[in-house]
Amino acid sequence: MQELLFLAHRVPYPPDKGDKIRSWNFLKHLAERYRVHLGCFIDDPRDWEFTEFLRGICHDCCFVKLEPHRARLRSLRGLLDGRPLTLPYYFDTALDRWVREVLSRSAVTKVFIFCSAMAQYVSHDTQGSPRRVADLVDIDSEKWFDYARTLRGPKAWLWRREGERLRDVEKDIACSFDTTVVATAAELKLLRSFVPAAASHIAHVGNGVDAGYFSPDRQYAIPQGMRGTALVFTGAMDYRPNIDAVLYFARAILPSVRQRIPDINFYVVGSNPKPEIVALSSDEGIIVTGRVPDVRPYLAHANVFVAPLRIARGVQNKVLEAMAMAKPVVASSAAINGIEAQPGNEILVADGAEAFTKAICRVVETDIGAQIGRDARRRVLADYAWSASLTRLDAALGA
Repeated sequence: MQELLFLAHRVPYPPDKGDKIRSWNFLKHLAERYRVHLGCFIDDPRDWEFTEFLRGICHDCCFVKLEPHRARLRSLRGLLDGRPLTLPYYFDTALDRWVREVLSRSAVTKVFIFCSAMAQYVSHDTQGSPRRVADLVDIDSEKWFDYARTLRGPKAWLWRREGERLRDVEKDIACSFDTTVVATAAELKLLRSFVPAAASHIAHVGNGVDAGYFSPDRQYAIPQGMRGTALVFTGAMDYRPNIDAVLYFARAILPSVRQRIPDINFYVVGSNPKPEIVALSSDEGIIVTGRVPDVRPYLAHANVFVAPLRIARGVQNKVLEAMAMAKPVVASSAAINGIEAQPGNEILVADGAEAFTKAICRVVETDIGAQIGRDARRRVLADYAWSASLTRLDAALGA
């Protein structure tokens, strides 16, 4: 069995966040075909309980504790040496030493890095190196440019700088790695546009969804305290685009919806809610759950799944999961980027507070939601099985 080095900026298990859903499905697939050496950071103390499980499916592992405060201080080195702040944020000497040891003592034939920041650990190996594949997932530089466009002043300058420096890193990866993959056709087009010389070895490996796990045929008890007509949003609530989406919805959309449907409640389901999200719990009709063991009961008993993202890159797994559960989804255009679904039939697309309000009320006040949900699940079953993506991953690795 060939050996493979798998490096990720976040531990790939449990699959409770968008990037971890992708990295876990890739790792699980590769561990069935290779002796995997896994190196990654752990940024949530609760995730340490899963390290033994990962050791059980991998040949060996190196888990590094990521302390955000120290990492932020460490990232400031980028201002001194011209690098993006992301690289020193995700650099650890012990992990670097482990990677070098693995590459020197083991017959590693493939290297797979998940997230551009992890490329720095294998960039030193040039002569006779194993086949290297990078999964950028999304074009992170564009995300920082998006952030910068929302602000003015020093922070806008800093984020614009981060975008510029990360773009240089992405260009270098695309030119130096054997294959670079991204999660959507739109990201593929963007990457090829600024690295045309590498276009032939840049590929699209999409996300999938486990439609058996996220099935409307399963029965779930109503979560404690869930009542009335339910609008549900899921996602990590320490992630800026999710924070922005929830605050925008709570302030600009929910009040007008509640005027028409007084018993409606908005459930914010996701881990690590920031203080501004927790504060929403004091508003009438908003329930912030924090981390839950399983999001499916909330999806199962939702009347509408809402995805009002204004900043978004790549495929939103939360939207695919709700569609798989046969739920009517009302989403912004940004939230469905990379998802092939027919607006009006398989998903409702609404941009702006007024359009979002009308779409939600249309679903709640008519019987259109059930049909949209059924059509949405059919779309997921037809186009979003993980098997197709994993076949493309094998091709990228030269399997």
